[in-house]
Amino acid sequence: MIPPGFTVVEGELGIAGRPASQWAAVAGDTPLFVYDRALIAARIAAVRAALPGVALHYAIKANPLPELVAWMAEQVDGLDVASGGELALALASGGHDIGFAGPGKRDDELRVAIDGGVTINVESAGELERIAALGGRAVALRLNPTFELKGSGMRMGGRPTPFGIDAEAAPAVAARAAALGVRVTGLHVYAGSQTLSAAAVIEAQAATLALAAEFCAATGGTLDTLNLGGGFGLPYFASDQPLDLTAVGTALTAALADRPAVLRETRMIVELGRYLVGEAGVYLSRVVDVKVSRGTTFIVTDGGLHHQLAASGNFGTVIRRNYPIANASRFGEAAVITADVVGCLCTPLDRLGEKVALPATAVGDLIAIFMAGAYGASASPSAFLGHPPAVEVLA
Repeated sequence: MIPPGFTVVEGELGIAGRPASQWAAVAGDTPLFVYDRALIAARIAAVRAALPGVALHYAIKANPLPELVAWMAEQVDGLDVASGGELALALASGGHDIGFAGPGKRDDELRVAIDGGVTINVESAGELERIAALGGRAVALRLNPTFELKGSGMRMGGRPTPFGIDAEAAPAVAARAAALGVRVTGLHVYAGSQTLSAAAVIEAQAATLALAAEFCAATGGTLDTLNLGGGFGLPYFASDQPLDLTAVGTALTAALADRPAVLRETRMIVELGRYLVGEAGVYLSRVVDVKVSRGTTFIVTDGGLHHQLAASGNFGTVIRRNYPIANASRFGEAAVITADVVGCLCTPLDRLGEKVALPATAVGDLIAIFMAGAYGASASPSAFLGHPPAVEVLA
């Protein structure tokens, strides 16, 4: 299912109102990623409308293109980073209200965060000690909750994990912070990602509010901020149903209206990455060969898993399924062939689409893979086999 917002322009796939071939010309080469900022802006507006009064942060890991990050910094209320490199990018973008999560933060990264006034989400008691030794005087605690985000593609809570402090140990860590002269200003709870179940998101958010209230009761303190995490999923495959954002927003609004008194002044944050940018991106590669091998037609492109690993099924997928895919040069034409779309890499893993229904496809045509706005170029092994990186364009 091709995501909304894409139309036929001059017989081709239209991206931001221009035919795909024009974007290839702008880039000067293929393969390329094109990100439609109007679609991102529309998604941001939808989230804000559904979650009034909740701060919206962008998780840079979803797509760290510097031009995109600089633009996003003006659209959202804060940025969340998970490495020293992302931290430098966020600071350079002029972003404010930056949160820094992730295990294994080095001392030099922590020092930059402290000097930059960044909120460090502490992942362990040991990390707290290092922050205090470096002069940090305010932190948030990242908690490993007792629950998980049901139906999520990547579950990060309710089990042994390198991420965060076990919830039951958090009061003791907070007490140690006080002894070190470090103020705990907030909590960060991220139970999982990529769920399409509104009920699961609602349940996790309610559990997060309860967990925060329990933490405050145990420590006798209050919280400036509570990062509720994200987990909002996107429908990548034909059988997927979109997340009911309205239902999530209605439930969270009601839960916040009835929140415990100790959380009345706490600023609530939702941290989203994929959900904001994923559907707005298209990966375009050019057909360099069409061949038949023992009855199967192969459309060979100049792209591949080195740019768009997730679409190849090699990014944590148990059962390989096709991302939405189309012939961008003949967008809207009726399908007359069934073919496997492959990349240019010398490995059988480099399959971008299997048994894809397409119009008559020729050398020189552009193939579009949708859902390419998140975890694309930066999450793929671009150096593999020495092919050049893809161009990225913010439309």
